[in-house]
Amino acid sequence: MYWVYLLRCGDDSLYCGITNDVPARLAAHTAGKGARYTRGRGPFRLVFKRRCVDKGTALRLEYAIKQLGRPEKLALTPSRLTKLARAIAATYHAT
Repeated sequence: MYWVYLLRCGDDSLYCGITNDVPARLAAHTAGKGARYTRGRGPFRLVFKRRCVDKGTALRLEYAIKQLGRPEKLALTPSRLTKLARAIAATYHAT
């Protein structure tokens, strides 16, 4: 099982990633051993996390979120995130 997550960094920037263990990944970011982008940008606050059935689904959702602008990312409520995930799944399974 994979998760897509969004962090708010200490400099108020946003970072989206995927993992199979959210607490461990957040600890890695905090320790400066996560993604290069997050190094030196702590402290971090988890904005949201969304469970995905597999890695491919998580990667597609992460990509879709990264294509959004900052206001759209911040406006992602659980229901909007679900709609986005369903739209991606429908597009993927339709091909």
